[in-house]
Amino acid sequence: MRDRTRPPPPPSTDRPQGPAPPPIAGAQAGQDVPTDLADRLLAVRAAEGDDDAFAVLVRRHSSPLLALAHHLLGNQAEAEDAVQDAFLAAWRQLPEFRHSASFGTWMYRIVTNRCLNTRRRPRTLPLDAVPEPAAHEPGSSPPRIAETDAATVALFQALRELNPEQRACWVLRELHGLHYEEIAHVTGTSEQTVRGRLFRARHALQEAMRPWR
Repeated sequence: MRDRTRPPPPPSTDRPQGPAPPPIAGAQAGQDVPTDLADRLLAVRAAEGDDDAFAVLVRRHSSPLLALAHHLLGNQAEAEDAVQDAFLAAWRQLPEFRHSASFGTWMYRIVTNRCLNTRRRPRTLPLDAVPEPAAHEPGSSPPRIAETDAATVALFQALRELNPEQRACWVLRELHGLHYEEIAHVTGTSEQTVRGRLFRARHALQEAMRPWR
């Protein structure tokens, strides 16, 4: 068993890939393995001390987790810290991981809890939290382009004004496509609570965006 107090590989695409884990049992050459199944087997190996298996999980899930943390915290550096802390916590807790949910959903929960519990919650929208403007249609007029970009900024500013629980539910549903049951598991609440938070979040965002309609 490896030392589980050692931090796992950082969630960075620049990290050396390292050797791949052994082939997954039952998978034929050239045959795709369902992501959940592959994650489950990799998690089992990682729990037994396989660093390479855990490195694969880190590479596979880093991007969506960083996007989630960035939307919840509004700061790239804090998002990276939250995800790194989440992977470290997951590395330590893997022997107790019971697979009641997929590894990805489990990581969403850890990251979301890290973000909701952080003491630093920006009250204004940092510039690096504003997404790149969508590609505009050829021939769009400069006033129309400016209006669209301003509306995008306004939407994410309105998102920052939601309370953290509502914002988490909205981001998980609208930006990451999780189902209500998955969001309930991630946030540690019931589906009814998730639906209520989403209803209030959507209503608040619709009101905030009324001038842009």
